[in-house]
Amino acid sequence: METIKQAVKYGVVGLSNTLITMIVIWVMMKGLGCQEGLSNLTGYVAGLLNSFIWNKKWTFKGSSTGWFRGAFRFMVAFGVCYALQYGLVLVLNERLTIDHYYNHLIGMLFYTAINFLANKFYTFKV
Repeated sequence: METIKQAVKYGVVGLSNTLITMIVIWVMMKGLGCQEGLSNLTGYVAGLLNSFIWNKKWTFKGSSTGWFRGAFRFMVAFGVCYALQYGLVLVLNERLTIDHYYNHLIGMLFYTAINFLANKFYTFKV
């Protein structure tokens, strides 16, 4: 039951990450006239920071992992899960005849599942 509650909280945090990322990108590009690359990078950093803080304090509260160690593990988990997700997308692009955009959606679902598990059992393990 605890894992289901954590998965729901993880989903809520993920939605907030998406919203924060998109708002930061929009403000930087449209409001401040920043370049697309800088806006994108800044937006993703804001989303990752939000994700780390809320997952540490709310989703996986009670974690014995300290802030520095948790942040390091969070980035390792992100990097590994992102690489696996992107690898899956490349394989799907080679083997499936559907529009490649849908392969990215499949990759996002895969990333979300494995990143949740990595955060639960590695980054923020109790």
